[in-house]
Amino acid sequence: MGKWLQSGVRRDVCVTLYGAGELRLKELETRVEDHYGERFEPERFRRKVEKLVKAGHLERRTEGIHDVYALTDAGREALEAHVEWVREETGL
Repeated sequence: MGKWLQSGVRRDVCVTLYGAGELRLKELETRVEDHYGERFEPERFRRKVEKLVKAGHLERRTEGIHDVYALTDAGREALEAHVEWVREETGL
């Protein structure tokens, strides 16, 4: 498993984008915060997302003044492999 999935927040960012397709940064942050039931420091959250971009798991594009993120093929494949591992380990 790559380091990018060793962080629960980064993993959940990928899960959220897998289902949503693409999201603006603030919408992505809100959805993940809602899952955790707590707020993140915005710059810290952005750094976590940017680590995923640098690792090649997310792509970023600009839409007006907003950054929009989506999973890359590599990110999708890594997440699917992780989900398969969870199924094997848990029997879910």
